[in-house]
Amino acid sequence: MQLNFKNKYTILLMHIFAWAIIFTLPYIFTSDYIRKKDADELEFQKINTITNFLWMGLFYLNALLLMRNLFYKRKYLLYVSTLLVSFCTIMLIHGLLFKPFAPHRSFNFFVSSTHNIIPFLFTVLISMIYIMIAEKIRTDILTANIRQENLKTELSFLRSQISPHFLFNVLNNITALARIKSNDLEPTIIKLSSIMQYMLYETDEEKVVVKSEAEYLKAYIELQKQRYENELSLEVIFDVKEEWHSIEPMLLIPFVENSFKHGGILQNPDIYIYLNVTDNKLNFVVKNKFEEKKVTKDKTSGIGLQNVTRRLELLYPNKYSLKIDRQDDWFNVNLSINLKS
Repeated sequence: MQLNFKNKYTILLMHIFAWAIIFTLPYIFTSDYIRKKDADELEFQKINTITNFLWMGLFYLNALLLMRNLFYKRKYLLYVSTLLVSFCTIMLIHGLLFKPFAPHRSFNFFVSSTHNIIPFLFTVLISMIYIMIAEKIRTDILTANIRQENLKTELSFLRSQISPHFLFNVLNNITALARIKSNDLEPTIIKLSSIMQYMLYETDEEKVVVKSEAEYLKAYIELQKQRYENELSLEVIFDVKEEWHSIEPMLLIPFVENSFKHGGILQNPDIYIYLNVTDNKLNFVVKNKFEEKKVTKDKTSGIGLQNVTRRLELLYPNKYSLKIDRQDDWFNVNLSINLKS
């Protein structure tokens, strides 16, 4: 068969099983009847059994050749003509079977055609339905594969957007430390190196364990803390009870990054970060104080939040809840993800 199924052997076995049922059913339901009849009835039973093989050939001829090369190409007249020629050919072969199996019976083409027109139409109809369903399955699989490839391409593009944006902010921090010749410059570069190692080597995977993502967030937060000395009011709570769960890499960092970018410019920055993973559910909360007049707009503003929102839509459809709002000089992010497979 030419159908592009993942498991051709399974399909083959299904066909064999179906035809086995078709061939044995007449014997199952007519066995008692045949015993009570004479030899003529048994002779016709043999002829019809052999003719069933001809119907089987017509089934595959129509499904794999005529439908694709004639019917789908709208050559309807040629398609119908070919079926009529096939029917006449089967009837002639059917008539030839009379000589070896029913020599005392005469073959009448018209009578045999009348008796066999229903099996003929049934075979053609079933083969048409079969190939249409098979083509639909094949098209759906192809469409799903294309959609999956497009999804992977889009996710790769979204990930590639994160790295430059992240580096842009961190390098600004390093520049500030270098200008004041801070002793924290070397530890900052070391932390940046560990973060880059995670970004380059671990995020190539489609998913990472929550434990790795949490450690990455902690390293990033520690790196940011070095900018503020004692000016920053920061509360970080990580309660990751089920650290074995998998998550899209670098999914949470844009929220943390955004809190430091806009909340960290205030005179007394105040940031709250909470991560909890329990009962197959991830809860992530980020809050930072902000002042509207101090929120700066640049070419990179909004990239992180737009990015992560799009990734959530692609990766966790109907499995996440994201609420972003501003209340009483606080910018609030509440993210919940169902991690159960």
